[in-house]
Amino acid sequence: MRAVIIGAGLGGLCAAIRLRKAGVDDIVILEKNPAVGGTWFENTYPGCACDVPVALYSFSFAQRADWSRVYAPQPEIAAYAQSLVEEFGLAPHLRLFTTVTAAAWDDVARTWTVTTEAGETFEADILVGALGQLNRPLFPDIDGRQTFRGASFHSARWDAGFDPAGKRVAVIGSAASAAQLVPELAKTAARLLVFQRSPNWLLPRNDRAIGETEKDFLRHAPVLRDVRRNQIYWAADTLFWQVFKAAPWAQDMYAKEALKHLHAQVADPKLRERLTPDYAIGCKRVIFSDDYYPALQQPNTALVTDRIRRIVHEGVVTGDGALHEVDAIVYATGFDTTHFADAIEITGLRGQTLADAWADGPEAYLGILVSGFPNLFLVYGPNTNLGHNSILYMIERQADYIAACVQAMEKGRARRLSVRSDAQARFNRELQARLRGTAWAAGCTSWYKTAGGKITNNWMGSTQEYARRTKAPDLADLDLGG
Repeated sequence: MRAVIIGAGLGGLCAAIRLRKAGVDDIVILEKNPAVGGTWFENTYPGCACDVPVALYSFSFAQRADWSRVYAPQPEIAAYAQSLVEEFGLAPHLRLFTTVTAAAWDDVARTWTVTTEAGETFEADILVGALGQLNRPLFPDIDGRQTFRGASFHSARWDAGFDPAGKRVAVIGSAASAAQLVPELAKTAARLLVFQRSPNWLLPRNDRAIGETEKDFLRHAPVLRDVRRNQIYWAADTLFWQVFKAAPWAQDMYAKEALKHLHAQVADPKLRERLTPDYAIGCKRVIFSDDYYPALQQPNTALVTDRIRRIVHEGVVTGDGALHEVDAIVYATGFDTTHFADAIEITGLRGQTLADAWADGPEAYLGILVSGFPNLFLVYGPNTNLGHNSILYMIERQADYIAACVQAMEKGRARRLSVRSDAQARFNRELQARLRGTAWAAGCTSWYKTAGGKITNNWMGSTQEYARRTKAPDLADLDLGG
């Protein structure tokens, strides 16, 4: 069988490795960027790092003992992605600088035709969309944003030529990216203004460097790497998960831990009040940082909580009428997470596009299969994001499931596999019903859900449950045809 994989982030690379292991060698991986890594290639802002311990934020089949820190910085994760290409022989299958614009299913030929921006076409029996959820930078709808005369860019599209030293810099946004970026900017900026719309629950990260002795120990005793990985995994999946499951005891425990961290690092009661969330912990993404609060208290840094009214040539005007003059604006405002497949026109049965099928918000069966789109498999698709564990664990389960589906097709001599519409509808009814009982359904706004309140990004349970559900394809939910 032939397979085209769109995207060479960690999800696309994992899918390629698992498909090759399953015997599918005729694979091409199409990647728009000049290198692999996906979001870890694109996000290069100062301080960019993973917020999951790297012992868990790495594939089980490709563990390393040479990470420099407990939470790996972006350059090391990008290098890890490149090492997967080399270790698993993916280079001959890789096409960089290749932007896919369309993919169409031919139900007679039982093939997908994939078209690139350059006009090239690729035919495949299997199409894997490893598009990611966090790759479309979102700019806020602020009046006058285009009129600013200084440097202006999104944190996910960091200007490598920008030097903050001696400049007045505004950071709009105060969530995950800002928590990493602000401490670095505070070191050299003449003036740093952090514009916060709402405070975040923030827990200590307890990051540290990994010394050479420890690296050698882990290198020569790989069983200890597995022990450490398992400890982190089970703590996240059995304890921290309870926060998002909306268990009162867990939410209370972690909220107290977050407030303890806030009080320990911020002495000023007025500043503490402005940094204290007024919504249930877990409703928005929980932030992990050891140095964000201290950075906000540097003499050159100020937290601005007045609403932004507009942006003008000189800087930012807030609701109180004050003009905050700056030389540069960095938008740490996250991503458009509910339209992650819109950049590619994917057309399935009877001319239906994926954008039309997802008009009310993305949904899929197990986050992998979409009714009406045969032989299309998604990696990191709808409702597979997490708030409590490593997405790489989920990606491995998805890649294994895709490989198992392909093997089921070969065993049954089938040329077409699709999920039954009733199976997808049943799955998503259960999904949304259970998500309504989680912390994500509480009263706050977040990137986990649409404007109408439908939670489209996060999984409804533990990763153990996801592993059970994806262990083997339930053929009763699928249509296998010749």
